Amino acid sequence: MNQQILFNDHVEIQWEQGWAQFDAMVAGQRVPCLVGLNTLANKLDSTLTTAEEAAAAFEQLRFDLEAEAERLIEDDAFDAQGRIWLGHPPI
Repeated sequence: MNQQILFNDHVEIQWEQGWAQFDAMVAGQRVPCLVGLNTLANKLDSTLTTAEEAAAAFEQLRFDLEAEAERLIEDDAFDAQGRIWLGHPPI
């Protein structure tokens, strides 16, 4: 794990927008990392019907998602707003 990229334990489920957001700290800057709820469901081969289920799915996949976000940050795969999108191209 890159010691310059840190993740906190906070995750925010944006049910209506269809994504989960968690944050990385990179050189003192907050970097929003987003993953589509459909991506979470696909990774678990399940269906998410509530925000609570989405939060549980995120927690189950947290370490893999953080590792993927770390790789994308290292590759400078930021969107125009400085965010990292996991599982699909930036929107």
